[in-house]
Amino acid sequence: MRKLIVNDRYNGKNLNKFILDSFPQLNPNELYKALRKKDIRINGIKVSKNTILKKGDEISIYIVDEILEKLPNISIVYEDENILVVNKPNGISVTENSSSIFCLTSILKKTYSYNFLEPCHRIDRNTKGIVLFAKNQQALEILLDKFKNKEIEKHYLAKVYGIPKNKTSILEAYLFKDSKKSLVYISDIPKKDYVKIVTEYTLISSDLKTNTSILDINLHTGKTHQIRAHLSHIGLPILGDGKYGINDINKKFSKKTQELYSYKLIFKFSPSSGILNYLSNKEFSIPINLK
Repeated sequence: MRKLIVNDRYNGKNLNKFILDSFPQLNPNELYKALRKKDIRINGIKVSKNTILKKGDEISIYIVDEILEKLPNISIVYEDENILVVNKPNGISVTENSSSIFCLTSILKKTYSYNFLEPCHRIDRNTKGIVLFAKNQQALEILLDKFKNKEIEKHYLAKVYGIPKNKTSILEAYLFKDSKKSLVYISDIPKKDYVKIVTEYTLISSDLKTNTSILDINLHTGKTHQIRAHLSHIGLPILGDGKYGINDINKKFSKKTQELYSYKLIFKFSPSSGILNYLSNKEFSIPINLK
């Protein structure tokens, strides 16, 4: 049995969405079966149908762990005694958060029994692709410092609606994060509580018939939803993005998940990188087929 507490994000939302978001690998049919059997309780009261939730509700789920948390296979891109590079699938957060107890870090720890495993950066739950982990404290401290000093480049591929005027551009703007709404807002001018963001893109290809483009994005700063919100702000929304994209366009292209992939890490280390000197000038990438 599992117990979850409803947070702000799911206040006024459906029970089914809350449970399925919390357990991405749960087959919806198993959830419907549990409801029919009254194996779901809200504040101790058995329920047999989808129900609107309120913040603070306690949800008790009487579904066996093997069904709730069927661990997906995570593809390992590279591994040695200090680091682990994996290809994260869609629908899984990197670390535990208030909306889900099912995350990439816990899956890897359960699957491979690592004594130490910490992510060095994060990507959005619905962004697929490369995530870098440290396998010991010394490596973690070095890698966090490398990210801070811009000695690791994070590259993404995105399919967007629209064709940029410039083939390459370094965009500067300001971002405000509204945690309650799980949204960010972009401004072209400085404002109170807004932080500066820098997003660089290079045009890979474009299709005049469909008015779409594929962009390589190099993040100079790494803020929540930065790529998705920043590209939308300049009129290039990512296809399939239900939050910052255009719903009619997403339907037209039959895209239900965002076409955004973390596909490459480039290590540009300074000579003094401690036990990670051997990673200098290395690059890790995964093939992405954007049609």
